[in-house]
Amino acid sequence: MTPYDDLPVDLLGEIAATGLDPRAVHDLVLRALEEDLPGGAEDATSAATIPAGATGTADIGARRPGTVAGLGIAALVFHVVAGDAVQVTGRVPDGTRVGPGDPVLTVVGPLRGLLTAERTALNLACHLSGVATATAAWVDALDGTSARVLDTRKTLPGLRALQKYAVRCGGGVNHRFGLADMAMVKDNHVIAAGGVVPALEAVRAAYPGLPVEVEVTDLDQLRALLDAGCERILLDNMSTATMTEAVAIRNRHPRGGAATLEASGGLTIERAREVAETGVDFISVGALTHSVVVLDLGLDLREDAGGSG
Repeated sequence: MTPYDDLPVDLLGEIAATGLDPRAVHDLVLRALEEDLPGGAEDATSAATIPAGATGTADIGARRPGTVAGLGIAALVFHVVAGDAVQVTGRVPDGTRVGPGDPVLTVVGPLRGLLTAERTALNLACHLSGVATATAAWVDALDGTSARVLDTRKTLPGLRALQKYAVRCGGGVNHRFGLADMAMVKDNHVIAAGGVVPALEAVRAAYPGLPVEVEVTDLDQLRALLDAGCERILLDNMSTATMTEAVAIRNRHPRGGAATLEASGGLTIERAREVAETGVDFISVGALTHSVVVLDLGLDLREDAGGSG
């Protein structure tokens, strides 16, 4: 496996420019490959069927419509497996919308290496493209409104940074990354603190300057938080009519101009526009990451594969 310092500098820089940590991505790729090649084992099928030194070209293409993400990470997988013997060409930018049959990445190099890397590269690219595709569908549903779609912390363990990157590729907005960069007061915190305002004040006292959002389940809680100058309020599992009233209360309130409202809880894409038209600022959707369907991408060798290099 190719060590980090021997990977293409331009590819690592490109990954860093997305907001991802290229060293962390490299480590993730190594762990993923270890599942297929424990202890440095070799790909038995490729070693048995492909002559040493055989080279060729493979294309990754879309099997159905969607929005791609993670193609730079897929390219990294090929480089980790086969080093500088690999050349990645014809890669479309992450965030591109594609149709069935559209090529998204072409890779040239040793056939054993290409097929050894194939599944790990596709696992990552298919999953992240699925996240981007789901996000893009919500973005389309909200088109023409002022609402933006947010992700959540309902991510697969170890993949949060990649999944949140894929949400951005689909046109969505990232919510907090973890438990320390923003306080999120939920119903259990409210119970423990003795109310929404005491919970808000407790966070402000303990972590001055930290962004804080408070969940409400009724309009009385909303009014109390607006009186307290809360700037981020989550409307949990409210009906469309109640959310409409919540927006009106916010808009009339003398301190409401600084407050953003986020709709959350049991929302479906079929209701997306209806909810957005209430005037909420954000709609948070856990399904973007916790139950997404992959975008089907496949790798196919060209017929002239098998030459010697």
